[in-house]
Amino acid sequence: MKLLCDEMLKGLARWLRTSGYDVAMEPDGRPDRQLVARALAEGRVLLTRDRFLLQIRDAMRVTVLLEGNGVESCAREITRKLDIDWLLNPFTRCSLCNSPLIEAEPSPQWPPDIRKAYRCPCCNKFYWQGGHVERMRQKLECWQTEFR
Repeated sequence: MKLLCDEMLKGLARWLRTSGYDVAMEPDGRPDRQLVARALAEGRVLLTRDRFLLQIRDAMRVTVLLEGNGVESCAREITRKLDIDWLLNPFTRCSLCNSPLIEAEPSPQWPPDIRKAYRCPCCNKFYWQGGHVERMRQKLECWQTEFR
């Protein structure tokens, strides 16, 4: 399932990407009509908190309206509405630009305890296993069990 988040759901989009979902985001201020058109053209489900967006022609076909406030509330809601699998394919996409990650070549510039890392081929951000990854994984596991 491919998703598109509007500007109000940037935090949720990052968590969905962390789970392995293909999640596009539109730049701030993009007209609602363009969001709907992109979702239709790319076969994406549009996630929004904007009720007025549903008045646009064809929006109901591709839009899921979220009513929660905050990332966790919205995560709970889409888990139920879209049967989100928070453990789909964790840590395989760039949380910033959505590109699939590739294994990075070892570098002497890495901290000594890092054995394996991944790189985003588009924005060159590096990712590696650290304490933060374990905390994120625990949150995904929690959402996977608690939100169902």
